[in-house]
Amino acid sequence: MQNDYYEKEEKIIEKTEIEKEIELIKTIIKTREELKVANCNFEYAQDDLVDYYTYQIKANQAKLNYLIKLAKTKGLEVDMINDIKFSLWDEEAV
Repeated sequence: MQNDYYEKEEKIIEKTEIEKEIELIKTIIKTREELKVANCNFEYAQDDLVDYYTYQIKANQAKLNYLIKLAKTKGLEVDMINDIKFSLWDEEAV
């Protein structure tokens, strides 16, 4: 079982810098969408679900802030062009 862990880690290390940047941008886009969904769900939440969606919103916002800060240190910009480009790229892969 430990060998599986090291094989997976090795595959991550083998990614090129471009692949890592693409993965980072995709993660930012996905997190941004999850934040939008949590905000929409919060609008209609009742009782205990208000706390749940509040937690989701805070967690997704913290994750998004971290990822954007990481992207800026790598010199990346997530704008509408990248959003559309990677959305279309994902649709082609499916």
